[in-house]
Amino acid sequence: MQVKRAKKADVKDLTELTIKSKSHWGYGEKQIEEWRGELTITEKYIEENHVYKLIDENSLIGFYAYKPQNKTTIKLNYLFIEPKFIGSGCGKLLMTHFLKLLENSEYQRVTLDADPNAEVFYQKNGFRVIGKLPSSIKNRYLPIMEFELK
Repeated sequence: MQVKRAKKADVKDLTELTIKSKSHWGYGEKQIEEWRGELTITEKYIEENHVYKLIDENSLIGFYAYKPQNKTTIKLNYLFIEPKFIGSGCGKLLMTHFLKLLENSEYQRVTLDADPNAEVFYQKNGFRVIGKLPSSIKNRYLPIMEFELK
């Protein structure tokens, strides 16, 4: 397995993986359709953000994407794994790659808005909940999480 920078040609595969991975958590088709815009990776998104994919023998296993928010903060926008690889260590591999990239940077923290189903994964990787964000589903909140780099 190797992590490589995603290219514009990857947008269809990245979007399909995002939708499959999100669907893994039991969200209905109607809900996924409501989120389709948020789950779609475009060529413009790849141009404007840092997107890395995990591949094994040319098969897409997962990916993550981030963008600097300011001089001290990075926002992790996506980290998705092919459902059959959830729990296999691939998410940890991507997270390790991501944090290693930032190791010698001037950034001080990483923030993200987690799916509630992924909160434990992020906590196991050193993130802590610092707030909550109302989601589009009534009475459901997304944990706002943070990781201190320095």
